[in-house]
Amino acid sequence: MVTLQLVGSLRKELADSLSTCRVLVVGAGGIGCELLKNVVLTGFKNIEVIDLDIIDVSNLNRQFLFQKKHVGKSKAQVAKESVLQFCPTANITAYHDSIMNELLLNLFFLAVARNHVNRMCLAADIPLIESGTAGYLGQVTVIKKGLTECYECQPKPTQKTFPGCTIRNTPSEPIHCIVWAKYLFNQLFGEEDADQEVSPDTADPELSWNPADTEARATASDQDGDIKRVSTKDWARSTGYDPVKLFNKLFKDDIQYLLTMDKLWKKRKAPLPLDWLEFVILSGCVIACPQGVTGTGLKDQQVLGVGGYCQLFSRSVETLHSVLADKGDGAELVWDKDDPPAMDFVTAAANLRMYIFSMNMKSRFDIKSMAGNIIPAIATTNAVIAGLIVLEALKILSGDVEQCRTIFLNKQPNPRKKLLVPCALDPPSANCYVCASKPEVTVKLNVHKTLVLALQDKILKEKFGMVAPDVQIEDGKGTILISSEEGETEANNCKFLSDFAIRNGSRLQVDDFLQDYTLLVNVIHCENLEKDVEFEVVGDAPDKAPTPTRSQEEGKNIANGNKESSEPSTSSEAPAEQNDILLVDSDEEVPSSSTMAVSMESGGHKRKLHDAETGEASAKRQHLSQPSADDDNDIIALD
Repeated sequence: MVTLQLVGSLRKELADSLSTCRVLVVGAGGIGCELLKNVVLTGFKNIEVIDLDIIDVSNLNRQFLFQKKHVGKSKAQVAKESVLQFCPTANITAYHDSIMNELLLNLFFLAVARNHVNRMCLAADIPLIESGTAGYLGQVTVIKKGLTECYECQPKPTQKTFPGCTIRNTPSEPIHCIVWAKYLFNQLFGEEDADQEVSPDTADPELSWNPADTEARATASDQDGDIKRVSTKDWARSTGYDPVKLFNKLFKDDIQYLLTMDKLWKKRKAPLPLDWLEFVILSGCVIACPQGVTGTGLKDQQVLGVGGYCQLFSRSVETLHSVLADKGDGAELVWDKDDPPAMDFVTAAANLRMYIFSMNMKSRFDIKSMAGNIIPAIATTNAVIAGLIVLEALKILSGDVEQCRTIFLNKQPNPRKKLLVPCALDPPSANCYVCASKPEVTVKLNVHKTLVLALQDKILKEKFGMVAPDVQIEDGKGTILISSEEGETEANNCKFLSDFAIRNGSRLQVDDFLQDYTLLVNVIHCENLEKDVEFEVVGDAPDKAPTPTRSQEEGKNIANGNKESSEPSTSSEAPAEQNDILLVDSDEEVPSSSTMAVSMESGGHKRKLHDAETGEASAKRQHLSQPSADDDNDIIALD
């Protein structure tokens, strides 16, 4: 077999760097498959790939290293085997494991989560190539410690949520009905969550009606599912998961109950209750002939009539009940967009609710995309972005970091008729709580109501992306509030912050050894946070002094990574053997609320959006000093 490689077109010094450079590919999905192909054909020899995922049939349309016979097998292992078929000289090691494994963390300085990857790169002082795709859109950017923004310099948009009363009482968009249907799946077959209740919400702030009158006007059936305040799952069990009783409770009785809430319908079109007898029996709809099918093409792209979705609801309930029963007492199902019965259930329930609230019903294909909160991945986009990742890596290995760019792939040409638009890299943000010389953040919370466990799990781990935080109170005593050592401070978990004399103005020193990350948390006590808000991050961070020079602050600097964290790398400090490249693939279709998609479509990152549209770089861009040609050649590419 003849192996074609790009090395012949590269100068000897660069080709030699490729052959000795170590590459870690984290994720072997959409971009990862393209990336593995690119790196071996470019001339990289020493490659390690890690992915905890297994191959699903839905991957086969774009992840070309996999075939039907590979479904159910390790992505990392199969990707290795496939690449070796056309490049047998490559030295590839595959790991079917989580990158959060401590052994791998110590070896590769990396984790799957983008925030953690970012921090590991800062700690190891390795350039990071971050990328992503969303449909036809794509982005590649280089992150270099001390020279450019890190991944966390800019705030990322949070996934859109909807008020509970909108989901339960007054849906106005198809997505509201789809969310309700997913909640219903969990209430009936999965893990019950009080925040995912599907029955009418009597605490709706819009309501202004007399409960006595409501009771008199309610016409809910006592036989087919009355409105009792009991667990939805318990009620379903009491009926034996009877599809007809479930149908009439959800789509007739609950809707009739909503109609008694007069104020809700003064400025809205009132919902129309459905009755199983009317829409299934009287309409003559039978399982073999769903009524009112519209649309052409694939079955999943067709929209059934109301009767068809009634029958689909019935069949899916019976199937899911059977699956649940087979698992035994106490079992729970997990909703999966790729599980046909679960997808049937959500499609039917969501469409029936759309019909009730006078919305146009959606095809199974559309609902799957919305329910999975995904933008379908496109193989061509992945291929283009994977190619750009390698080109940026070659610049870094050549010592031309100043030539690196953020590159946007657009769906339509910009005014200059360009689909690929390069933009100059942003300098680090002085207020970033990750890569600033002294990372610091201010958190507003109620010290009398916030538990130590909530500080650890919801604030430090969930909000600030830490893995194993240690927290010390700056009280002059060095009180340890949270320890990452198992069992040392578990007794503190159920105590409030105020129990440790934490009050307005207290400061907490937080360290995460696994990330080599230190953060100073300033506490602001607040008695009157908004409803359901446990804490707020105030601004980006407090104002900071200018970055100290090494001669002034070398012994005091607590910057993340190492003492010279605020300084760019120099060749004199780089070990000769540091020729490591790391490439990361996030896999699967991209969430529609992804940062990349928002930054390009919604202006989440305004300067870069402007540059992408005009093709012009900002005139205020700070000039980045040119590193020496033999600068350290460690790269991490994240997609």
